[in-house]
Amino acid sequence: MYEGGCRCGAVRLTARAEPIWRSYCHCEDCRKATGAPVTAFVGFAREALAFEGEARCAFRSGSAERGFCGRCGSPLDYRDAELPGQIYVYLGVMDEPELFAPTLHAFESERLPFLHIKDDLPRFERFSVKR
Repeated sequence: MYEGGCRCGAVRLTARAEPIWRSYCHCEDCRKATGAPVTAFVGFAREALAFEGEARCAFRSGSAERGFCGRCGSPLDYRDAELPGQIYVYLGVMDEPELFAPTLHAFESERLPFLHIKDDLPRFERFSVKR
């Protein structure tokens, strides 16, 4: 069982299964949503993930939905209608983020030119998951 939550504690989450995905994302959309130069995700099957608290809010754009805490503003998760049954949690909200080292880089084509993460992980020019 893995747990996480927002900065103020108004939203908590529990994952009752191993993650199905761990990745960095360099896309502009993730940068705009988080304010960070790169985002890291840990993905879970929807049925394995439960959210508690009534403060979770969401912003929808196209097929994507980004969850955040309506009290403190912490980004929480990413959902996509083109990826049914999956929820991607921002790694920083997990209580033990060190347990979920990313295994790949998505949207390498949009990586900021000054950002260099030295590793031997696979790098995908765009999506790393089939849609």
